[in-house]
Amino acid sequence: MNKLKYLENSIRNIPDFPKPGILFRDITTLLKDGKAFKITIDCLYKKYKDQKIDKILAVESRGFILGAALAYKLGKGIILVRKKGKLPYKTISTSYSLEYGTDTLEVHEDAIAPKEKILIIDDLLATGGTVCAVLDLAKKLKAKVIGLAFVIELVDLKGRDKLKGYPIYSLVKFRGE
Repeated sequence: MNKLKYLENSIRNIPDFPKPGILFRDITTLLKDGKAFKITIDCLYKKYKDQKIDKILAVESRGFILGAALAYKLGKGIILVRKKGKLPYKTISTSYSLEYGTDTLEVHEDAIAPKEKILIIDDLLATGGTVCAVLDLAKKLKAKVIGLAFVIELVDLKGRDKLKGYPIYSLVKFRGE
């Protein structure tokens, strides 16, 4: 079995979560499988090891796990994008719509210096709402986004269409959901 098929098979499907009609792709089963987690980080490392990245911008909460492991392997810093009210220092924020509601994300106002090259990482690309909000935060901080990385992409939800102009890398693509 090839590596990406192994990753796909390590992701649990949970129907009707968090509400009826949603098929949730759960990466906790990937994370608990040492082989699958290693493949994930190794694939991301291989993709980004030769790119000039200053920091990794990781999205709450599963993005923290992926971002921390990749930042460690690349020898880079990690910046946490959190839900409103979770960061202790001065923040900038942005609100956005997601598949089943609205939310607000924040980042420390001094997390990124202007023109720093950042990689944005999260577990899932669905409609693109979350990553568009993160891009808004990066823009406010005058960062240069060199790429967007995801473990899973739900192709039929067309999140990629909202992200034109940004290199996107997703390990596993699901269609027909």
